[in-house]
Formats: sequence, C-alpha cells, structure tokens
Amino acid sequence: MDIAGKSVAILVHNYFEQAEFEGPLQRLHDAGAEVRVVSASDERELQGLNHVEKGDKFTADLLLDDAKPEDYDALVLPGGAINADALRMVDGVREWVRHFIDEQKPLAAICHAPWVLVSAGCTDGRKLTSFFTIQDDIRNAGGEWVDEEVVTDGKLITSRKPDDVPAFTDALIKMLA
Repeated sequence: MDIAGKSVAILVHNYFEQAEFEGPLQRLHDAGAEVRVVSASDERELQGLNHVEKGDKFTADLLLDDAKPEDYDALVLPGGAINADALRMVDGVREWVRHFIDEQKPLAAICHAPWVLVSAGCTDGRKLTSFFTIQDDIRNAGGEWVDEEVVTDGKLITSRKPDDVPAFTDALIKMLA
C-alpha cells in the first residue's frame, strides 16, 4: 500500500525497544510516508535496547518542544519498559496522545507504550492489548485488555511485543491508506 504524502511521528524517550522502533520506521518509510523521530528526552541522541541489552544509537529529527502534533497524520509509540515509563511522565507526551485520540487520528502503541495511554487518561472504555505485565494497569484505568497480536479500537492500534511488529505496522499502513 502507498501512503505517500502521509506524515508520521515516532515519539520516543530513551532506552526504547529497538525492534519496535526500527520495524515501523522502515516499513512506514518504504510505504511512502514521511517519518519523523521526535525525542521526548532533553537530547536528540537516543539509545535503543534489545530487551535489556543496549542496542544501537539513533538521532531524533527533533525534540518534542520543537514539534506540533497537528503536523502529523499518525503517531507511533514504540515500547520498552524504560522508554514507556519515562514517556508517560512527560506532560507534552500526554498532550500529544490526547490530541491524536481527540482528533481521531491514528495512534499506534506497542508493548509497554499503552502505559502512556493510561497516564493520558485514554483507556477508559477502550479495547486494547499490550505487553502482558501492564494488563492490570490498563484494566484499572477502565480499559478492556485482551491478549491478541493487534487490536484496533477506532483509530487506536495496539500490539503486545516485538514479534507483533509486522502486523502492528500493517494495521497502521492500512489505516493510513
């Protein structure tokens, strides 16, 4: 599918799950999207993780304070426990999430990233999935947690883990097409 002309932000902090970052980045780019990496940390230099081992270093295109959610057609939130836990504590990140939910623009969150949705108050009454260890957080925030490869609820797409990246990214590309 061709999604040329679509603009997608991948929003990360530091120590994100590398497979959940690189997979969507490459597939979205290959499908024709303009993809920008937005850093919610104080730096553009970022560290990926392969589970608990350090992965590659990456450079964000811009910092969160220099980016606007209205400039993007879709938002991707890669997982990784450290990344997601840091993201959920940034006011600007929660504002971005609420913007995409309120404007009914595609938002795709994988692994631990649905924690950000919990902290942004965007899970109540929604069906979603995540890494299994945060299912209680989702349920306690009013969400319906299910153990499925990909769950789509309106414009919200969620997946569980790195193995789900192909189906996760396919769901986003299909939604953008």
